[in-house]
Amino acid sequence: MSDIIRRDPRAERIARNRLHPLHAAMQPVQHSWMGPNGVIRKNPHGVGFIGPNGIKRIDRSGAQQGGTTKRSASVEVQLPLHQVAQPAFHICVVPDMVGGRLSSHDRDLLGLAHQLAGKDGAVLAVVFGEHKESTFETAGVDRLLVLEGDEFSGYSPEQRVQGLRAVDNQFDPRHWLLPDSRSGGGELGRRFAANLGERPATRVWQVKDGECIGRAGAGLQDLARPLARVILAAAECAEPVSETRHEALPVELSTGIARSLPRIEDLGAVAVDPAAIPMAEAEFIFSGGNGVQDWPLFHETAAALGATEGASRVAVDDGFMTRDRQVGASGTWVTARVYVAVGISGAIQHLQGIGACDKVVAINLDPGCDMIKRADLSVIGDSNEICRALIAAVTAYRNGAKRDAA
Repeated sequence: MSDIIRRDPRAERIARNRLHPLHAAMQPVQHSWMGPNGVIRKNPHGVGFIGPNGIKRIDRSGAQQGGTTKRSASVEVQLPLHQVAQPAFHICVVPDMVGGRLSSHDRDLLGLAHQLAGKDGAVLAVVFGEHKESTFETAGVDRLLVLEGDEFSGYSPEQRVQGLRAVDNQFDPRHWLLPDSRSGGGELGRRFAANLGERPATRVWQVKDGECIGRAGAGLQDLARPLARVILAAAECAEPVSETRHEALPVELSTGIARSLPRIEDLGAVAVDPAAIPMAEAEFIFSGGNGVQDWPLFHETAAALGATEGASRVAVDDGFMTRDRQVGASGTWVTARVYVAVGISGAIQHLQGIGACDKVVAINLDPGCDMIKRADLSVIGDSNEICRALIAAVTAYRNGAKRDAA
């Protein structure tokens, strides 16, 4: 047999053409890369090995095995426990908790808090009202303080400032960290800093050598200043905690919270037509592709769920959806918290457009398509039957909620 290495012109053309369907498969797996703010990101899908049953496994012990090696038994590795029995100081984090859960921005903030806490400090998370989060331990929370009460519900920045002031009087944290976001952290942090008489460091994307580096000049310049006590951090300000689990010990206030005279009346959420929400700002997107056979049923399901409608390029080209609803690199890049893909196989352009979505749900007949591989939750089955089941489930839930309210 000849040892001459032969060229594959077809493979070379695919590797050069990023729009080719097989282009992504020709690229080497990227385990880490630098984000737009200079933070090194890790690819969780690029870590692990294929087990003997074809299921991808992750071995945190460091002894990862190749896809052809058989394993006698799966190894379950417990993350090491990080404990701070008597913290020398506290770093307080006030996450946005949109929808009652930690967002990726909140987790980045907790990672930055642990950089500031080091080995002697403890990260104290302050949460307002009820929450649905069950991963505080793996997110990096050493102490958890939940401020409950009707006065903290809805839009109540003045009363929340009074709650944070009570926390500040009792724990005297070395630093306060809040997300500089549109979800409430940016406004609350500025109000709280004014109440403390502190000058906050805003839009901070990096903390090193005792300095805060934040964005300035419409995001085109960096502004360095000494480490502030109140820090409003941007997304990707640090790596989230992933290698340790924490106690998340519940703590309580020893004193009451001063009542603030409300100058703002919360009239509740305003009903908004999901179709009027721009795709780039939508939080919940119900997207259809070539696999959708009954488009009236698709529209009915999206209306029942209260989701913004999206579509793949094929569905738009076939005239089922308008061009402004196209999701993907050639359409609109979306950042939804929940993205439901119905009958979408997952072309590389579409996967690029949903890369920043938090949770992806795929409904498809093909268990081997790329969208199923990308999804956090997959439902294999006929899209019409699944849509009817979704409508029935939502209707039953709402009817039950109305009976409970009555």
